[in-house]
Amino acid sequence: MKLNTTDTGRIRNIGIAAHIDAGKTTLTERILFYAGAIHACGDVHEGNTATDFSDIEREKGITISSAAAPCEWTQQPVSGLTRLHSGQPHRLNIIDTPGHVDFTAEVERSLRVLDGAVAVFCGVGGVQPQSETVWRQTDRYRVPRVAFINKMDRQGADFARVVGELRSKLGANAWPVLLPWGAESGLCGQIDIIDERALRPNAESPTGFIVEDIPAEWCSALETARRELIEALASLDDEIAALWIEGQPVPAQVLRAAVRRQTIACRFVPVIGGSAYKHIGVSALVDAIVDFLPAPSEVQRAEVAEMPLAALAFKVVRHPQAGRLVYVRVYAGTLQKGVPLLNPRLGKTERCGRLLRVFADRRDELESVQAGDICVVTGLRDFSTGDTLCLEGHALMLEPPVFPEPVVSMAIEPAKSSDQSRLSTALARLADEDPTFRVRTHEETGQCLISGMGELHLEVIREKLLREHGVETIAGAPEIACRETITQEAEADHLLKKQNGGSGMYARVKLSVQPLERGAGIVIEDAIIGGSIPSQFLGAVRRGITEAALAGPLAGSPLVDMRVRIIDGALHAKDSNDQAFRMAAAVALHEAVRHAAPVLLEPVMLVECTVSGEHQGDILGDLNRRRARVMNIDHRGHEAGILAEVPLLEMFGYAGAIRSLSRGRASYTMVPTSYEVVPESVLKRLVEG
Repeated sequence: MKLNTTDTGRIRNIGIAAHIDAGKTTLTERILFYAGAIHACGDVHEGNTATDFSDIEREKGITISSAAAPCEWTQQPVSGLTRLHSGQPHRLNIIDTPGHVDFTAEVERSLRVLDGAVAVFCGVGGVQPQSETVWRQTDRYRVPRVAFINKMDRQGADFARVVGELRSKLGANAWPVLLPWGAESGLCGQIDIIDERALRPNAESPTGFIVEDIPAEWCSALETARRELIEALASLDDEIAALWIEGQPVPAQVLRAAVRRQTIACRFVPVIGGSAYKHIGVSALVDAIVDFLPAPSEVQRAEVAEMPLAALAFKVVRHPQAGRLVYVRVYAGTLQKGVPLLNPRLGKTERCGRLLRVFADRRDELESVQAGDICVVTGLRDFSTGDTLCLEGHALMLEPPVFPEPVVSMAIEPAKSSDQSRLSTALARLADEDPTFRVRTHEETGQCLISGMGELHLEVIREKLLREHGVETIAGAPEIACRETITQEAEADHLLKKQNGGSGMYARVKLSVQPLERGAGIVIEDAIIGGSIPSQFLGAVRRGITEAALAGPLAGSPLVDMRVRIIDGALHAKDSNDQAFRMAAAVALHEAVRHAAPVLLEPVMLVECTVSGEHQGDILGDLNRRRARVMNIDHRGHEAGILAEVPLLEMFGYAGAIRSLSRGRASYTMVPTSYEVVPESVLKRLVEG
């Protein structure tokens, strides 16, 4: 039975997201294998997976770009098991996202257009720093999710501990629906809590498993888990609550339907344990995706319901043969090739080119794409990430994804001076593809500066310049993106008065500054009484303040977390103009900031090191030398997890250091956590740098 492409109830747009090395790509590979989209399972370590298809990804063994992988899945009727969509084919539009923090933009823009997510956790590592970052991203877009606790076959895996961390660290209302049957080397299948059956892997079965009665030694654990699941749902779901209050048994079909309702409402997270690498729990997870995660029609946005076309561009890539490809999620109407598409941000119209369905690096042509589906559009020159696609006369703007600011910069130049023009073109194309990658020219030195989310991010950019654009580059040492703020209140009153014959320039601006809490940004308030600065010049005053705030007095870093109040001013009947007020406001701000005890802020990273016990002391000693503040040490069998806050300045070159200290047996991850005041002992080093 083939899928009717107009039935949006049979589509699941889902993302696979997690901390680095939790097994996302391996899980995606297994799902594609069981769905029949690929004929053999690749391996991350072998560099032959379907979704990590670029040379850089295969060499580094990590996902860098989110990859689309559509497939079809039909729930197999299985005796003894309930399914909400048994025998019905569904299309799964799967997006495998990166786990490394340097590529968090790929997760951000993918989650913006997805209807559901599978959050993958390591059965040993549990909830790790990037796990929390991804979880907050799914919270922000209210994406329903299923939790898959992977690697239950590894030594030290602890399903109950990780479920507890989902609740304590993430605040998730998470309860198991499929328990791992055993752990570590004793993992032999799953225990289905809803249907009260045991699932044992079997390569000869179409489902990948066979159904058995619950082993006697698991009956008590199953009874407890099912009772707790029902009690958790009774506090959320009226139908379950009525049965629970009356002491009535809850049929499997009723329980499964309640899990679906509350998962879609983002009030419940079903948890599944297994091992993607050992093929345990994969097909049961896909059945859970179909049963518990929503179809596009179930999360339809009210503002687009009646629109003839509403779609969002969420990713731009360039292909050597196909050219510029724009990934699009259609929310309403039908997208057809050849129709004129309005870009409301630019007020311009472009004709829709070819429509493609992309599977990793393979592309199949389509005639049209219905609401709820994801596709790629060719031939669009000016549509960028976050732009809305609609029809003339029916303009609207969908909410774009929000991306973090870059934290690391470096100077870059071509190895051959003749490649300067090619470098400029290549950098512009990479910035078009990646919203967290920035390019600018240093005002004083004229150097080309590139900025990104971390050392690895900029390293990958340089590799792309060489491999994809044929430009070899020379780079300076990375520099961190500091901020500046104030610690006291201060005022400044600046009079700009120039007269060189003819019309002159005259403007007086008086303003005050006061510190705000971290993360507040710049707040500009008009506190003028009596109209000493006419309203037609207030816009120029605000522009002057905003421009001056881009460079603080200590290191030329942007000013943040500060309130600026425009108090007073004066004008001249002939000589006052916008430029005069803009310049006066900029000088007044600089004077006020210099008198407000300015300080430099540096980015601080939350770093988690996973290390064997014998190397724990060496790693701790090295972290302390890097100005680390150790938050927690979590012992997990033979391993320890060290959680610390470390200034980004001290983390350059850490990959080599931790490898050397642990003989290659330790690993680490880091995510941005805050900006903090730079100590006096470090200030000179940063400012001179």
